[in-house]
Amino acid sequence: MSMNPFDEIAVEEALRLKDRFGCKVAAISMGPPNAEGTLKKALALGVDYAILLSDRVFGGADTLATSNVLAAAIAKLHSEVDEVGLVLCGKQTIDGDTAQVGPGIASRMGYQQLTLVDKIVDLDLAGNKIRVSRKLEGRHEIVETPLPAMLTVVRELNRPRYPKVPMRLAAVDTVVEVWNNQTLKLDEQKIGLKGSPTWVSKIFSPERDKGEIIGDGYADPEGTAALLIEKLMAKDMLPL
Repeated sequence: MSMNPFDEIAVEEALRLKDRFGCKVAAISMGPPNAEGTLKKALALGVDYAILLSDRVFGGADTLATSNVLAAAIAKLHSEVDEVGLVLCGKQTIDGDTAQVGPGIASRMGYQQLTLVDKIVDLDLAGNKIRVSRKLEGRHEIVETPLPAMLTVVRELNRPRYPKVPMRLAAVDTVVEVWNNQTLKLDEQKIGLKGSPTWVSKIFSPERDKGEIIGDGYADPEGTAALLIEKLMAKDMLPL
């Protein structure tokens, strides 16, 4: 129903590269027909192509099956429309939080993959390479790799723009191209629910044991400490 926030960052960075280098940008989404509205937002921002991958046989897909369909669509775009040298994805969705689809696309397509990108340091189209900064725990890593490549991006990369009114109006009348499995011709055993080795069987909030107050650490700290040690020893929770 709305664009994933991390994907908004990816779209914005693609548009900035378009502004700098004159390349074209395609937005691809796999989802039900109403996902067309999200792709029209991408068109309003300045995307050149918008492609919706929509078919009942795509439904119920896990990250493996999803990356299979997306990779096939990108490969078709590359062979029939224009060369695809760079794929940008948000680092993860805000529901599943798996961060697996982007790397899955790269693996299927044989693209170099750079995850957690918070800055594109340099894009050398003549030299066919890209250098980025990756945000890791407590440090940053500068990595250079040849193109084609797949990047997953984090929030710190940029601040997304707002669509201008004329472009919003133009996007309303723009037709979003829809590709189904007749277009992609994928094995139905490898897509959708049939091609998904993992699935969500149940969603629930784990129950937590209620805590208890042990002694009076203010009035009797020594007695409270002794009581705590006694309880831990009774549960065999202290090292020998």
